[in-house]
Amino acid sequence: MSETNAIDARHVELTYADGTEAVADLSLEIRAGEFFGFLGANGAGKTTTIKVLATLLKPTGGSVAVNGYDVESEPRAVRESIGYMAQETSIDPGERIDDLLELVDLAGVANKVAKDFSGGMKKRLDAATALVHDPPIVFLDEPTTGLDPKARNRLWDYFERINDRGTTVFLTTQYLEEADQLCDRIGVIRDGTIVADGSPAELKDRVGGAVLEIELADSDAQTRERAREVALEADAFDDAPIETADDGLSVRSTAARRRGPELLVALKEAGIPITGFNVRDPTLDDVFLAITGEGLDEDEAATEPGGPGASAAATEVDR
Repeated sequence: MSETNAIDARHVELTYADGTEAVADLSLEIRAGEFFGFLGANGAGKTTTIKVLATLLKPTGGSVAVNGYDVESEPRAVRESIGYMAQETSIDPGERIDDLLELVDLAGVANKVAKDFSGGMKKRLDAATALVHDPPIVFLDEPTTGLDPKARNRLWDYFERINDRGTTVFLTTQYLEEADQLCDRIGVIRDGTIVADGSPAELKDRVGGAVLEIELADSDAQTRERAREVALEADAFDDAPIETADDGLSVRSTAARRRGPELLVALKEAGIPITGFNVRDPTLDDVFLAITGEGLDEDEAATEPGGPGASAAATEVDR
């Protein structure tokens, strides 16, 4: 295993006692100091993967080193060298706050014990306590879920600051704009295997062009299908798929900007009125849909084996 990687996972597998294969031949290298985003749809295996990396679940195959320590033979050394924020809040009910109050907007409740906090306040404190001992690697499993935009942006700023100081950050998130803004590199997991890996810009380039969105004045199903037929007959987008949306059409193509006006003319000539027209660069949402064919699901933790609320049949290690 490389000494320059903060995380080095080779051909990792995890199969639960009931036969569920949650992780299958997953390999992952994360450089020291990198801000890495880990995306996956409901049940894809990201929560299981992060628990393997944090020594909370033992892999049934492959090898994993974190900070140079083997997760199976040196779990204590791994745990001492990482910070980990799970999806489920894990605040000690008797804990009091001091140094990190300003960070998570809890300065006004400095004299309260954590057991009296609301769910959102506990979530913010949980994020802070994962960072308090300044570990070289921090695992953040959907750290900003449930936070308002102001608190979320404040945590984004802090995550960026600790990363700038050299801390390796491993982030899973349901907010694609979060991954886009923060991450140097993103891995997408599907069916327990990494299916895409690259910087946000590189992943967007793979999507294949800009996205043309057309809003129709009459967006009933029949009109949308007629508009789609007109678009296909115009043959302006190099056989790119033309999709119907709730209020019109969308097409992703390298010819979207150049040939979009032709489609507008064709729709007008066909007597189909248009109320909106937009050409935009692809987003991580487009990337995710193109790669997985589905969207992120914020309820993944409740359904993925090993997630909160699930009974993991694999061996879970006591912390």
